[in-house]
Amino acid sequence: MSAPLPEGVRARVLPGINGLDMHVLEAGAEAGRPLVLLLHGFPELAYSWRKIMPGLAAAGYHVVAPDQRGYGRTTGWERAYDGDLTRFGLLNLVRDALALLHALGQPRVAAVVGHDFGAAVAAYCALARPDVFPAVALMSAPFAGAPAVSGAPDGAIHAALAALDPPRKHYQWYYTTRAANLDMWRAPQGVHDFLRAYYHHKSADWAANQPAPLAGWNAPELAKLPRYYVMDRDQDMAATVAREMPSAAAIAANRWLPEAELRVYSEAFARTGFQGGLNWYRARSAPKLAAELALFAGRPITVPACFIAGAQDWGVFQKPGDLETMQTTACTRLLGCHLLPGAGHWVQQEQPAAVLETLLAFLSRVAEGV
Repeated sequence: MSAPLPEGVRARVLPGINGLDMHVLEAGAEAGRPLVLLLHGFPELAYSWRKIMPGLAAAGYHVVAPDQRGYGRTTGWERAYDGDLTRFGLLNLVRDALALLHALGQPRVAAVVGHDFGAAVAAYCALARPDVFPAVALMSAPFAGAPAVSGAPDGAIHAALAALDPPRKHYQWYYTTRAANLDMWRAPQGVHDFLRAYYHHKSADWAANQPAPLAGWNAPELAKLPRYYVMDRDQDMAATVAREMPSAAAIAANRWLPEAELRVYSEAFARTGFQGGLNWYRARSAPKLAAELALFAGRPITVPACFIAGAQDWGVFQKPGDLETMQTTACTRLLGCHLLPGAGHWVQQEQPAAVLETLLAFLSRVAEGV
């Protein structure tokens, strides 16, 4: 890594984790401590949790953050577009988490915490094995429940977006295409500057991130989302975010992601490419794997839960109604829904002190049996 880890955080590789050699960051590993498992999203790494790991460890927790399947220094996953998608399905990602706990000698966690796509993994951990994952904190991506038994992908929305003036496309559909990996891995501006623009565009630093609920799942409403979610039809993601590249002065002034820390990400993705993470999106949209998730249709998360996101994060509202469904039916013991000011999508990096305080308060309530 180009930037040093915070004091008290160590890196190691654990072999034989559901077919992976899994790279993890770890803090507070003393015997007998309750474990908090931190699951990152796209395009991130275990390193994304560096700012809150020492605080969780200081509060008495054993904290573990893996590079998940498809990411970073974890190996044993296929990089090919034409590989076995079932390995990137959400239920297999839950198996990865279970195998990691087994390797650590931990029968259960105090809580599993997931950010972005990692929030979906954390949610299914709590759905599938509430005995092992008896509390869950979801960050930046609301959970509205498993797909319906009779559900089918909504292909009509893509035609409707393409019919807009100007034509648009949804980023999750784009991420399933064969071209997406090379578009970003071989971006004209280079991986480092691509990631700088991408992270900036979705952060509170981009002044136009002023999210509000959408009225419905239709093309005119979705077109209100920023271009990093509903893209111009004929542009790739590298070109989309390049238009919002921050100035040299803004980069130098950035305190939540200085250049040395960004280089940890850019060196990792320059080495691996993005296909591992993109395969999560492909698996999520595969009918066979969606049908597997329908096993949990109608079943809410019944363990204590909380939701944390940045107040400037459009991700909270990108799927209309999900935030409300999470609060009313999908999580029956939701102990809090926190939208933190001064943060966009990368909430635990942009506002780590507020995230740490919120998580510790949640963990305290869980420990008290609230």
